Amino acid sequence: MSSPTIPHGAITPVLVTGASGYIAGWIIKYLLEEGYTVHATVRDPAKQASVGHLLKMAETAPGTLKLFKADLLDQGSFRAAMEGCGVVMHTASPFVLDGFTDANEALVRPAVEGTRNVLNSVNECPSVHRVVLTSSVAAVYGDNEDILAVPSGVFTEDHWNTTSTVDHNPYQYSKVAAEREAWKMQKEQQRWDMVTINPAMVYGPSLTSGSQSASIDTLVQLGDGRLRTGVPKLVLGVVDVREVARAHVLAAFNIAAKGRYILNAGELTMLDIAKILRQKYGKSYPFPTMEVPKFIVWAFGPLMGPITRDFVKRNVGHPLKFDNRRSRDLLGVTYRPIAETFIDHFQQVLDDGLVKKR
Repeated sequence: MSSPTIPHGAITPVLVTGASGYIAGWIIKYLLEEGYTVHATVRDPAKQASVGHLLKMAETAPGTLKLFKADLLDQGSFRAAMEGCGVVMHTASPFVLDGFTDANEALVRPAVEGTRNVLNSVNECPSVHRVVLTSSVAAVYGDNEDILAVPSGVFTEDHWNTTSTVDHNPYQYSKVAAEREAWKMQKEQQRWDMVTINPAMVYGPSLTSGSQSASIDTLVQLGDGRLRTGVPKLVLGVVDVREVARAHVLAAFNIAAKGRYILNAGELTMLDIAKILRQKYGKSYPFPTMEVPKFIVWAFGPLMGPITRDFVKRNVGHPLKFDNRRSRDLLGVTYRPIAETFIDHFQQVLDDGLVKKR
């Protein structure tokens, strides 16, 4: 059973950083639908491609949307947006998996310094009583093989990623470094508390068309034939973006919420995802029907894209399991069927023209 919520009338405005993001869009939608005033930060409030969908949803929702300009590395830039807010939801963080030359500059510094910048402003803003931080299961573990060191074989909120570095899995390292910095800053004061949401791989429809993410790339490759010959046996934890957003809202206004919450609807392989899509769409698309042996993935994977032999060794063929009970029992998150998530997401991929309809 979920704990009592703060009375609606007692709620001050809510700040959502990184408002143009995939998860943030759904958070803002839910907040506006429930009548809250949302202060939303983006790098450029005049950029229609980033904020158009937010402005449109605000037109018909009972809540109020106010846009503010802010940047992760611009010290003090979140101060104006935060003024008068009771809750700060910090979702803004770099999401770049490849294509950079300096991992520290592309990922780690913006994630850690950005978190520090936002929380420094929280320290200076007396109205804020709670921070909800968007973290990731990447702060819980680095590679699938890490689970071999867990006696129960199940990752929980008690586990931390200790295997990633700026040179190995820099994205995962940026997430654990940022979350650790946030908890350090939270413990140095008494006025505001913090909840972190640690989602697994996030799928589900975006509120904008053509948005780029690793999850969309996976679905495009499954549907356009690039993976028709087979996929690696790679187990993923997955969760719907709508559940992740709902968890942020529940965490913001649940008085008893505290600590970390893993968001995970279940674990499945890439072949499992292909089976879900084939069951819905039949043979219209060249979804893979078999798994490729690990030694072949190890030998040829690096020739096909940003997949290293080290990644194959540490992840392909290894099990993965998460305990999501805290999110269900303490936050009250209800998970929809995983098939619904992938069908909704792939349909959007088709509607956006990322895979040609057949």
